[in-house]
Amino acid sequence: MNRHDIQMLYAYNRWANAQVLGASAELTQEQFTKDLSSSHRSVRDTLAHVLAAEWIWLRRWQGVSPKALFDPEGFPDLGSLRERWAGIEREQADFVKAVTDESLREVIAYTNTKGEEWRYPLWQMMQHVVNHSTYHRGQVATMLRQLGADPVPTDFLVFFDAAAPNDVLNRTRDQDGP
Repeated sequence: MNRHDIQMLYAYNRWANAQVLGASAELTQEQFTKDLSSSHRSVRDTLAHVLAAEWIWLRRWQGVSPKALFDPEGFPDLGSLRERWAGIEREQADFVKAVTDESLREVIAYTNTKGEEWRYPLWQMMQHVVNHSTYHRGQVATMLRQLGADPVPTDFLVFFDAAAPNDVLNRTRDQDGP
């Protein structure tokens, strides 16, 4: 895994998150927080989990090991979730822009929320985060269907079709300069 691959993967992740947040905006407040007996109860709780996971991993990459994820109750509506997401996404984008092939190979140690210590190369952690978010976006798609709403496709290849692949490739290349 090299920096261009990671940057492309995170461009995809931002796009896919935006698609799911957009589809979730069609829900009523009641639908947004309705308990659907999923692994994270509601659409709100699942999206809050994705956001919290992306935040906690970013902190770990920065040398901090938070003790807990966000409480979904702290996001009473989609607007509050989106507001927090935007800030974390900007910080994450800055981090991703700065990675190098060398930094991706560095092993990072952290302590998880259970107090267990783990160590992985940065590239594995970063790939894990996108995979984790993809998994939960799939859960949101099912929840949207259960609520009578239309899910949106977030497949990696759909991203290339929607985001003009050359533009995406050029943006990641431009981060290195000519």
